[in-house]
Amino acid sequence: MPHPQEPLSGIHPLLVGRFSPYRFDPSAVVDDHGVGLLLEAARWAPSAGNSQPWGFFVGRPGEPEHDRVLPHLAPSSARWATDASLLVVTLTRRHVDDTQLLYSEFADYDLGQAIAHMTVQAQAMGLASHQFRAFDLEGLTKELNPNPGWAIVSMVAVGKAADGPSEGRDRRSVAHLLSAPWSLGE
Repeated sequence: MPHPQEPLSGIHPLLVGRFSPYRFDPSAVVDDHGVGLLLEAARWAPSAGNSQPWGFFVGRPGEPEHDRVLPHLAPSSARWATDASLLVVTLTRRHVDDTQLLYSEFADYDLGQAIAHMTVQAQAMGLASHQFRAFDLEGLTKELNPNPGWAIVSMVAVGKAADGPSEGRDRRSVAHLLSAPWSLGE
């Protein structure tokens, strides 16, 4: 049996090699075709009732969209995210228009799947992604003004990692994944 930190034989290398960099190569560029591939990967994610309740706002350095997002980054994420080739604001459709009627109770879960697909596609393209929530949600929502029913959830920085994963990456064991949600019976 492998050590809990070592992946089980047979796990796809794209999944094993994935990590969230804290440094991006500022000279790397994701061209229009690359952006299209990332969004296409997200488009093919599964969703409840095929609702596909996700949306994205994409900005690259030097573009007005990027300039709109940057001021809302928290200092902790601005230190590394500004050098990414692409900043992606992720949104989900939680409500029907401007009502409190839930569009889908699975909207956030479905958005997570779309982002996971985007993350694996980035890895396949030799890019890395770092998902984060360290930004001014209220300010960014005011800046981007999404349609009623839509909510900003997170951001993803995508680009060429400037360094590799940190030594001693800690992953919970499969046994922990199976036991953590349950209390031990007496």
